[in-house]
Amino acid sequence: MRTARYVCHRIAAGAILMIGISVLSFTLSSFVPGDYFDEMRLNPQVSLQTLAQLRSQYGIDESISHRYVHWLKNALIGNFGFSFAYNMPVSSLLGQRLINTLLLAGLATALVWIVAVPIGIVSARFGWADRISSIGSAALLSVPELAVILLLLALFVRMGTMPLGGAAEWNGSAKGWSRIGASGLHLLIPVLALVIVGLPIVIQHTSTAMKEVLDSPFIQAAKGHGISSPRLLLRHALPAAANPLISLFGLSLAGLVGTSLLAEVVTGWPGLGPLFVQSIFARDFYVVIAIVMVSSSFLIIGNLVGDLLLFAADPRIRRTNS
Repeated sequence: MRTARYVCHRIAAGAILMIGISVLSFTLSSFVPGDYFDEMRLNPQVSLQTLAQLRSQYGIDESISHRYVHWLKNALIGNFGFSFAYNMPVSSLLGQRLINTLLLAGLATALVWIVAVPIGIVSARFGWADRISSIGSAALLSVPELAVILLLLALFVRMGTMPLGGAAEWNGSAKGWSRIGASGLHLLIPVLALVIVGLPIVIQHTSTAMKEVLDSPFIQAAKGHGISSPRLLLRHALPAAANPLISLFGLSLAGLVGTSLLAEVVTGWPGLGPLFVQSIFARDFYVVIAIVMVSSSFLIIGNLVGDLLLFAADPRIRRTNS
């Protein structure tokens, strides 16, 4: 009952936040001078009567409040408007792009946690590993994400063995493992870039949380009882250090859409990133607003998942919210 009440409270807060973000997005888009149809005025093949008809058809000249209410009613049933640049519904346009983004960001996030948590545990236990991981993390954190991506691109261009840009052609004759292998080759550079950028943060958080727990009295007492080091680390220290890691994991889920946008744009991966940039330049605002809403929804869901995991793992939080 307490869990259901807590979840309902967080969902209601998330819904209010989403409405606030949508209002802010519409308001900011109204400050941008011009719209997509202003670009069409430069095309001599499009008459002014046609432009006026299109503006009336899509309600461009209506007040922003009227357009927002109309958009919100449709968005509640999954219709985020119409893309003028791509001449198709925004929902259809975002579908495959969102899958590509989640494939890239989800794979990179999973690899980061699989690699970083064991390194963080070992670095908290052994001084030599801590020095190596600290130096490596500081070096990686000092390099901007854009520089990492460009360095990887330059490296693989020189090697000449990896496909650059785009995704595997799914309509080809390749099937099964061949299709997975072809897609993996296209994913290699953006995934590797996101893993390199994400590793030091998770390693440092894991190492810091484990060090605090390893210095606590109950761990020292467990050592005195002769408990083996692997059992001490994995059975006793890691669960006690889980709270900050769960919060960080929730933030990782929250940033699934936003963190990969730069890598997608630079490497040419056909996710939401390139579409977002192209839509801004084309002033295709319904696409821009839809991508902002998708990114915000993942932010809210990721934080909710992190809070629920904390709620389930820590009885102190359950007592606080009871």
